[in-house]
Amino acid sequence: MVFSFRKRASAEEGSPASTSSREAAETTGVDALDTLKHFEEQHKLDPNLPIEELRTVDAVLATGNVEKGVQIETTLVEENSPYPEVAAAVRNYDVDLPANTIRAWVIGLVLCTVGSAVNMLFSLKNPSVSITTYVIQLVAYPIGLLWDMVFPDRQFNVLGVKFNFKPGKFNFKEHVIIVVMSNHFGWGFQLLFGITTLCTGYGLAGLGRRFLVWPAAMIWPSDLVNASLFYALHDHSPSDPTKSNGWSISRYRWFLYVMGGAFVWYWFPGWIFQGLSYFTFICWAAPKSVTVNKIFGGLHGYGILPTTLDWTVVSGYALSPLIPPFHAVANTVAGVLIFFVVVSMGLHFSGHWYADYFVVQSSSAFDNTGAVYNVSRILSEDLVFDEEKYHNYSPLFLSTQFAIAYGLSFASVAAVIVHVALYHGKQLVSQFKLARRQEDDVHMKLMRKYKDAEDWWYLVLFAVMIGLSFAVVCAWPTGFPAWAYVVCMLLPLVWTIPIGIVQAITNIQLGLNVLSEFIIGYMLPGHPLAMMMFKNYSYICMSQALYFSQDLKLGHYMKVPPRAMFWSQLVASVWSAMVQIAVMNWALGTIPNICADDQPDNYTCPNGRVFFTASVIWGAIGPARMFSGDAIYSSLQWFWLVGAATPVITWFLARRAPRSMFRFFRSINMPLVFGGSGMLPPATSYTYLCWGTVGLIFNYFIKRRWNGWWLQYNYITSAALDCGLIIATIIIFFTLYLTSARLPKWYGNYDVFDTLDQTGMAIKTFVADGETFGPTSWP
Repeated sequence: MVFSFRKRASAEEGSPASTSSREAAETTGVDALDTLKHFEEQHKLDPNLPIEELRTVDAVLATGNVEKGVQIETTLVEENSPYPEVAAAVRNYDVDLPANTIRAWVIGLVLCTVGSAVNMLFSLKNPSVSITTYVIQLVAYPIGLLWDMVFPDRQFNVLGVKFNFKPGKFNFKEHVIIVVMSNHFGWGFQLLFGITTLCTGYGLAGLGRRFLVWPAAMIWPSDLVNASLFYALHDHSPSDPTKSNGWSISRYRWFLYVMGGAFVWYWFPGWIFQGLSYFTFICWAAPKSVTVNKIFGGLHGYGILPTTLDWTVVSGYALSPLIPPFHAVANTVAGVLIFFVVVSMGLHFSGHWYADYFVVQSSSAFDNTGAVYNVSRILSEDLVFDEEKYHNYSPLFLSTQFAIAYGLSFASVAAVIVHVALYHGKQLVSQFKLARRQEDDVHMKLMRKYKDAEDWWYLVLFAVMIGLSFAVVCAWPTGFPAWAYVVCMLLPLVWTIPIGIVQAITNIQLGLNVLSEFIIGYMLPGHPLAMMMFKNYSYICMSQALYFSQDLKLGHYMKVPPRAMFWSQLVASVWSAMVQIAVMNWALGTIPNICADDQPDNYTCPNGRVFFTASVIWGAIGPARMFSGDAIYSSLQWFWLVGAATPVITWFLARRAPRSMFRFFRSINMPLVFGGSGMLPPATSYTYLCWGTVGLIFNYFIKRRWNGWWLQYNYITSAALDCGLIIATIIIFFTLYLTSARLPKWYGNYDVFDTLDQTGMAIKTFVADGETFGPTSWP
């Protein structure tokens, strides 16, 4: 039987005259129990649904209490979201406000242009800075208010076309349109390549709405932060102290206080006392001890004592730990402790993979002298892989953490497919059949008043972008054959939904970057440009699809008409690609010595350099020489099997667990255990342990002890901390770094960095000049 929430009959439909009121009540009660039965089947293994609510449903079903069943169904399903976080952050009613307005489009396109241009330009600089969604959300608010002061609320009529520059006060639905437009940040080749990557992802996002946007279980925690901030900016009313542990301060005022405090504080770790970032005081006490710096070092070591006073370190890679639910934080930190601390220590201190010659962690690859791998020594003059040069030079070595990270990447992409099939398979089949008629929760019900953006719109967009992508790979000499493009598109088609489900539930996105490098490296070894294109069309396309899905869910929560969302996102995607490519070409043609190591203004293109180096290494050397046969890291291939097998074990345990252990077993998420720490490297175990510590404090202790406060202020606190940090970072960057100002010269800015960990020299054994280590022959 296909799952469908019961719809209440409208007043016009009424009941047949032959049906008594008692029979009608009994029918309603039976329908309610049937709804709850299906609700329990669908959500039994949902870690975000409070266990108390699930037990309440189980008790009603066990007793068959019809009256109680109607009450629970109304409370749990029809009146509000069954998830307390969503119920607290998102309103369960709609307000008729204009969204698709001239005001929203003009402000949105202006901020899209400025944001895309600035982000593109400063991505070429080291250090770089970026304008994020929160900055756009903050900046758009006073601009919208200023617009209201300038333009009259008057309808104009030009050649029969009626329009109004100010259709009422600037509202949160227009604010949402502006933010989603600003959230996407040779000419012919570049333009088509950029647009097709973005818009193919958008087409995928639209086609996946029934799986990733419409179901109530897909909560997308980051959207709850944005929703809280939208409401706080547009509604300054005080909180109800009976619902927030006695606090009555408005969320708007609390946001301003916390943002101001975060702004002021960041000047200390950001400029005045930079030692507060990696506050590894044990390493300061023993700066030249290799063992101490390996164990307690935060930059190149294990960071066993995670003490930081810098929000950048906490949220810089894994984002704010206040956003993901506690079970997501716990699974991720468990994976870090098991693999990147316990297993890694065993491998590293035993000298496995020649670990004595390297630091514990580094994002670089090394040669057999311990130096950073010199890619130019294995390439011909045409930048093509030269096997003779490769064998005369060195095999490629990785730090212990980097090698384990590759193994965990293999495990996570295998685990996510099996996990989603077992835990969400029935729901996916049901959602595919029901489309927009599925799970009639309160937000889906409210969205039915608006005309939907049809599936065929997204399908046509997707098909057109596929056609243009074939033109890109075939019309230019890229070395990327059309058949390889077909293979690369299979990756986002297969993995977008499973990875999206995990992200929608946990706020953590698993990456396809390693898998894409792995596949193209086997298919087309020795083709670095093909590697870059394959990675762009597979991994980045999927990543963009998930960003778009997140924006669509935000529009769903804020009750923005779907067709307005479709056109605003599509137009902004094309326009932002054009702006970024224009700025990039201007910079490459105007800035002297751009991308050179000694560029005087530090326009060294750090992101592009890392992307290119990875593409050359994996496109030239290829994964076969790294992970197959007698290769140094061939044992990591076992992680594929481990990743596929472990979700089966946890699923079985969750279904058979005794009542006392059910909460624990249903919260185990093996894709997160393997892949939740996917930003490591360049993130470190230290940054993840700091992130997990803050997540434990807020999402476990505070949530359990002061649940009312947490529901009212947690997400707005997260937004405020991020906004304060971003604003301080931008000001410090433009006023101090760009003016070449010098840091205050004292112990907290200089001497604290003179440790073996910070200098990357916590190495047990060094190679003498003229000598090498490792195998004498290699594949």
